Amino acid sequence: MMPRFISFEGKRTLITGGTKGAGAATVALFRELGAQVLTTARSRPGTLPENLFVPADLTTEDGARVVAEAVAERLGGVDILVHMLGGSSAPGGGFAALTEEEWQKELAHNLLPAVRLDRQLVPKMVTGGGGVVIHVTSIQRVLPLPESTTAYAAAKAALSAYSKGLSKEVSPKGVRVVRVSPGWIETDAAARLVERVAQEAGTDSEGGRKIIMDGLGGIPLGRPARPDEVASLIAFLASDRASAITGTEHIIDGGTVPTV
Repeated sequence: MMPRFISFEGKRTLITGGTKGAGAATVALFRELGAQVLTTARSRPGTLPENLFVPADLTTEDGARVVAEAVAERLGGVDILVHMLGGSSAPGGGFAALTEEEWQKELAHNLLPAVRLDRQLVPKMVTGGGGVVIHVTSIQRVLPLPESTTAYAAAKAALSAYSKGLSKEVSPKGVRVVRVSPGWIETDAAARLVERVAQEAGTDSEGGRKIIMDGLGGIPLGRPARPDEVASLIAFLASDRASAITGTEHIIDGGTVPTV
């Protein structure tokens, strides 16, 4: 039997936000490839085994501490850390509709969980001689949708800058840090964004979809990415096949971003 192109046998892996969409697809793929996986979110779906899950609110410092303690107790450390957690619940209506509370929520959801968990877990990777950290950002850091996602886009831009800084610090010590930047992914969260934009604009779901598509400038491939496609890119970048890749951002958006 030929060996797998990618194998994560013996790799201890934490994937945040791994209960829905691309996060759930990433958890499933890493498990299929042999990884010992933990994931975390506020609540566990019934389809996910309890031993793979840590209930925590990563928008808080306490939540990050709970997850870091669970990693130490259950895995004894981590070899691969994938930050999938992210999303936006901000209202439409442009920048003026974004209150102080909305800005704080977007930063708490899309930037600070990665910062806090890295602070807890990456030093142990360095001490152990290696590891991989993947931050999932968004093409909206360069293509924000002014109707509804300015704060989300700004938080993801901050995550990208933070990730690059971390890579320059820890890559010489054996820890690779890579960014994955999806465009529109066909998920339940994307469907909710369409409905929210449609409601704010006083139109139907097709109208909301058109607003988003127009804001993105279209998708040359003709469709959003699937969750499993995003998971496959993450798996490659986390694997030994990508051992010379660090400090870079890899876009998966069907050609939406016109230039890199």
